[in-house]
Amino acid sequence: MKVVFLNPAGVIGGAERALLEVIASLRQARPEWRLAVIAAADGDLARDARALGAETSVVTFPRALAVLGDAGTGEWTDNHARTIGLAARVAAAMPAVAAYRGRLAHAITALEPDLIHTNGFKMHVLGVWAAPRNIPVLWHLHDFVGSRPLMGPLLRAHARRCNAVVAVSHSVAHDVRAALGNHPTIFTVHNAIDLERFAPAGPLLDLDRLAAMPPLGEGGIRVGIVATMARWKGHETFLRALASLPPASPVRSYVIGGPLYETTGSQYTIAELRALASSLGLDGRVAFTGFVADVPSAMRALDIVVHASTQPEPFGLVIAEAMACGRALIASAAGGATEIIEDGVDALAHP
Repeated sequence: MKVVFLNPAGVIGGAERALLEVIASLRQARPEWRLAVIAAADGDLARDARALGAETSVVTFPRALAVLGDAGTGEWTDNHARTIGLAARVAAAMPAVAAYRGRLAHAITALEPDLIHTNGFKMHVLGVWAAPRNIPVLWHLHDFVGSRPLMGPLLRAHARRCNAVVAVSHSVAHDVRAALGNHPTIFTVHNAIDLERFAPAGPLLDLDRLAAMPPLGEGGIRVGIVATMARWKGHETFLRALASLPPASPVRSYVIGGPLYETTGSQYTIAELRALASSLGLDGRVAFTGFVADVPSAMRALDIVVHASTQPEPFGLVIAEAMACGRALIASAAGGATEIIEDGVDALAHP
């Protein structure tokens, strides 16, 4: 059996961490299987997949395709100007998409797969376009489909070519069924984490040094949000909540992470969040570390991990990771997050 994994990014976000855990698990469970990864950009994903014994290659997205997407734009369906803008970008990108499809098909055929596993909306669509007709395709859904004005209809139009869907939560599974209809078969498989890496005991990052901040004094409380800079991840909610604390509070907050993906308009920049923090009077009380590769060590350096997503979370990998690290946790209770926390037991939940 040879499985080829398609991923639309080269950096490691939550979906990529989940993909690496799948590869690591298959390596243990089915050592005789051959595994290969095709990424749309070079980076840490290809390096880490290679270290796990997977054959790796990069078929780079053209710029027009890399920045194309509707992440965080569910509300655009009621905004005529934005919907037209999205449609215009799609039309402009079509020649690049067609060329990429051909290159991807060539790379897939050369690997001679028995199964194609796709990660990310763009690869779900491109995967069924580029796959040989006799090769089954499995979509691994890490996001809700129904709120996507572009990808939702595209996936529905190609659902017959998909042999099965893996949804990362029951919430995602229900959404996929409503969006795609009765085909394909959907399996719910919650994301897994490595409990040897994400554990209460282990190294701690010096977050103050990373953020070029003076050391936090004795008795200080470290509260942090660990997330990509996607606008729906709740960074503004986090900062406004901190601004409501008394200025003399011993809390120092940490914004851990950076913008990872290239999709236009879907993310904050760190400069935007710094400006917001300053406007809220949080100068000196908020530390920005930028992207951190060693997530477990960053979490262990916090007293409290905050999950502040303003839209339902498909799964909530950071929630499971924070609990595994033994951190106190504040979590937004919607979507898949409600399947892995119990309010007042392992997290303090908020609407």
